[in-house]
Amino acid sequence: MLVRIVKMTFSADRTDEFQARFHNIKEKIMEFEGCELLELYQDKSDSNIFFTYSYWRSEEDLHHYRNSDFFKEVWGHTKKMFTKKPEAWSVDKIVSLEQQNIK
Repeated sequence: MLVRIVKMTFSADRTDEFQARFHNIKEKIMEFEGCELLELYQDKSDSNIFFTYSYWRSEEDLHHYRNSDFFKEVWGHTKKMFTKKPEAWSVDKIVSLEQQNIK
């Protein structure tokens, strides 16, 4: 499983717009082949910073999504709201624990 983490910093007057747009498109992202999980986080100390975590079955699935017309349109609109260059990482998930599974 591949995990894609993206850190985005927005201008303060655009965070509500970003969140509304994200909520409008999140199901469309999940419809892409291989997308198994999508999460949005907001930094506790700086409310202009957001992170997306998306879980993909394979790197090929992520590339298919990133090369889609849908992604190009969404990213083209979103990047106009940034105040800093976004940062992104593709990582392999090694371990995941949940409290209910710890004995």
